[in-house]
Amino acid sequence: MRITEDYLKSIIDSTLLKPSAIPKDVELLCDEAVMIGFGAVCIRPDDVNYSSMLLHGTDVAVCTVVGFPWGIQKIKSKINEAYDAVCDGATEIDMVLNRAYLKSQDYSMLETEIKSVTNNAKNCVHAKDDVIVKVILETDKLTDDEIIEACKISEQAGADFVKTSTGAYGGATEHHVKLMKQSCNLEVKASGGIRDWDDAYKMIMAGATRLGTSGGANILKTYHNAIRLGSYVI
Repeated sequence: MRITEDYLKSIIDSTLLKPSAIPKDVELLCDEAVMIGFGAVCIRPDDVNYSSMLLHGTDVAVCTVVGFPWGIQKIKSKINEAYDAVCDGATEIDMVLNRAYLKSQDYSMLETEIKSVTNNAKNCVHAKDDVIVKVILETDKLTDDEIIEACKISEQAGADFVKTSTGAYGGATEHHVKLMKQSCNLEVKASGGIRDWDDAYKMIMAGATRLGTSGGANILKTYHNAIRLGSYVI
């Protein structure tokens, strides 16, 4: 598979979720995303309205997180969080699932949670575009069997993507991305620890069609270096 520069840019969700981030950091993130041509920015819920304003009229999507970072909120709270984010201008929601439901094999509750958030986000009357929902599994904290089950349930619940990690623990691995891709018909977002072209290439080859990273500019820089050195030819 040959990966063009335009394709690589389009699948990067340039991420800023640090609790200490200030509005100037959000401005820089959005400016960089527009200048480079990233597919989306992924920011904190409180930054959605401002980011939507900054990115109005561009091709950069606004993504935010729900239930971040542990996924332990009540289902109603996650529904409200997703609804508010869409009202503020988000067109992509990355929701952290409740691992307790998965670990206790309460699959009915897990499906209810994912379906409730997904349906309310997608059917929000204030949505500015079709809403994409990604379910964050936190693969580093799950067994392979649990990952497979979570992927199947996410698909049944109507999600669009499954995502590896929040970045709070271990990051994405080739094994987990491949397993997720094989377990369902959803797209896969790899997130956590993707810092350069070598990392990105491995995730794409494993099946990821989105990359969540704060190192998008460096990924592009090292991509160009690989082409210049002849270690990667497009």
